[in-house]
Amino acid sequence: MGLEVMLRQIAGGMGVTLQIFVVTLVFSLPLGLLVSFGRMSKNRILSTLVKFYISVMRGTPLMLQIMVVYYCPYYLFHIQINNSYRLWAAFAAFVINYAAYFAEIYRSGIQSMPTGQYEAAEVLGYSRVSAFFKIILPQVIKRILPAVTNEVITLVKDTSLAYTISVLEMFNVAKSLSVSQTSMMPLVAAGIFYYIFNLLVAFIMERAEKKMAYYR
Repeated sequence: MGLEVMLRQIAGGMGVTLQIFVVTLVFSLPLGLLVSFGRMSKNRILSTLVKFYISVMRGTPLMLQIMVVYYCPYYLFHIQINNSYRLWAAFAAFVINYAAYFAEIYRSGIQSMPTGQYEAAEVLGYSRVSAFFKIILPQVIKRILPAVTNEVITLVKDTSLAYTISVLEMFNVAKSLSVSQTSMMPLVAAGIFYYIFNLLVAFIMERAEKKMAYYR
């Protein structure tokens, strides 16, 4: 197999990797904010349940969570699993896992804000909800961007775990090519793809931090 054909196949797997990456961010970031509200809720039952959910998501391997989401419909409800469900299971597992991590990042940022800012906003006529989204949240985002950047970079690498349920993402394609060709080149090429992807992510997040520097 020529180098061009190999790179084309790995690039095809990169498309699936990119899907997992984008879907995870689009859904886990807002879900994480909602989960952080539950975690900080004064309702002890709700906060305890959310705390348990976060503990499970952070305390068990993502690989195991992917397998549980994939196999649960069959073992619990005897629903037949087809190939099209593999990618959806990966999406769901990644979203609920990363939402837990982002929730704790949001919580740390929100709780670090001085309560006086809420009081000042109330004096200016803002409701508590309006004050949060217009005054507090932009500052929180600025504070948590470095932590979010670390999680996003980790996500790029974690997408390779989708291979555990035979999702044909980049790592799975590279591994199959490496076995069939008895060569390390496909894995090296995949490593370069991951590295370039992470460089791009780091560049974008660094630009975002500079854009929000006016909050200092």
